[in-house]
Amino acid sequence: MGKKAIEDHVVEEYGYLADIIESHKGKPLEMTHLMNSAIANVIVSILLGKRFEYEDSTFKRLVSLMNENMRLFGSPSMSLYNMFPILGPFLKDKKSFLENLKEVNDFIKVTFTKYLQVLDKNDQRSFIDAFLVKQQEENGKANKFFDDENLTEVVRNLFTAGMDTTATTLRWGLLLMMKYPEIQKKVQEEIDEVIGTNPPRSEHRTKMPYTDAVIHEIQRFANILPLNLPHETTMDVTIKGYFIPKGTYIIPLLNSVLQDKTQWEKPCSFYPEHFLNSEGKFVKKDAFMPFSAGRRICAGETLAKMELFLFFTSLLQRFTFQPPPGVSPSDLDLSAPTRFVIAPVTHEVCAVSRS
Repeated sequence: MGKKAIEDHVVEEYGYLADIIESHKGKPLEMTHLMNSAIANVIVSILLGKRFEYEDSTFKRLVSLMNENMRLFGSPSMSLYNMFPILGPFLKDKKSFLENLKEVNDFIKVTFTKYLQVLDKNDQRSFIDAFLVKQQEENGKANKFFDDENLTEVVRNLFTAGMDTTATTLRWGLLLMMKYPEIQKKVQEEIDEVIGTNPPRSEHRTKMPYTDAVIHEIQRFANILPLNLPHETTMDVTIKGYFIPKGTYIIPLLNSVLQDKTQWEKPCSFYPEHFLNSEGKFVKKDAFMPFSAGRRICAGETLAKMELFLFFTSLLQRFTFQPPPGVSPSDLDLSAPTRFVIAPVTHEVCAVSRS
């Protein structure tokens, strides 16, 4: 995650995304499909060793299935099912979720069967190739790890986690730049000063404290995964006098840290200065943990940070994002519907070229 070869995939992809946005010539545009497709293509290039055109029917179907399942996963009826599994046969959302899951799994199985037919261990083109090579090396061993079922699960999990969270954060970022144009202008001034017209690269980040602070504040403020992912205690533990036995299902509330009044000056406001000192230099905060914490922290943290910086800076380098005609920044709605990953309400943007 986050290596130079992957950065090249990101740089290539944000070029495609920016060109499509440019073609709309500043007219109102709803960005969900475009943003999901761009971010999905980065993870697809890692998993499959290729990218898709955004209007490719198979690709659109996969992205649609993933989005739908993320919506269903956070629905009230699925929460009800998790508490009372006996209700499963009576819940339409559960049936739809499993049908979508099967379709995605079938695609993955067909794909790695094709890859197996042309596999060359001396020319590994993708994550799937690398997994299949390991699978062949394991052949004959009693305790196998690299089996077909595990490959299907890992590829689907990486695809889902690698798309929805990063794309959602970027959509929040563009909405917040429209809401606070003075912050957008300061980011663009730093981009112009440090990068100019050159393509943004990861090494620019340390030279751009204000932009870095804005991206961190987008993640903190948006708080897209407030319930984190469920964990389980691996041993008996006592925390602040509370005994938690081994095997307990734990839901860590990330918003209890990301909006902690003792840690943030303005916890409920969008305030990039949370990550800047009096000299304007970037400062790390222990309470910033949108990727969770500890040994089970998000495996894709490095990749996500790279994507957020490269996509965000490249888009603001080429465009100024404004609300549609007749809508003022103060009218923009920062509320969010309840779902597993907290996305902004559907909104249109006008991407005005800066060239």
